[in-house]
Amino acid sequence: MARPEKCRRICSRPKVCAFGPTDRPPEGEAVLGFDEYEAVRLIDGLGYTQDACARKMGVSRSTVARIYAGARRTLADALVHGRALRIEGGDVAVCAKFRPECAGVEGCCHRMEREDEMQINRMGEEI
Repeated sequence: MARPEKCRRICSRPKVCAFGPTDRPPEGEAVLGFDEYEAVRLIDGLGYTQDACARKMGVSRSTVARIYAGARRTLADALVHGRALRIEGGDVAVCAKFRPECAGVEGCCHRMEREDEMQINRMGEEI
């Protein structure tokens, strides 16, 4: 009997969830799961190692390697074959708020939201 899939933690859902060719109609669709998006964001976007990415997502390093490999296949399929790319689905737990371990993390979605809120609060105080 196979082990049940473990829920993966992600910082937040992406702000843009669909991409596609602009010079012609897409040749079908490729779907990237939220966990795959998070692995690409952390490893390629923020320079995390697979080990650090695994800790952040709450899974093993070998699971991150499988997630990342799947994401690369999906991205290659979309780019090489001119498919529309949609980001959705998967067994994920979305971080609901800013977490202390994200304090020094560049690109943390909630950190950026928190800084925006602080900026708005400061502007409100100045008026």
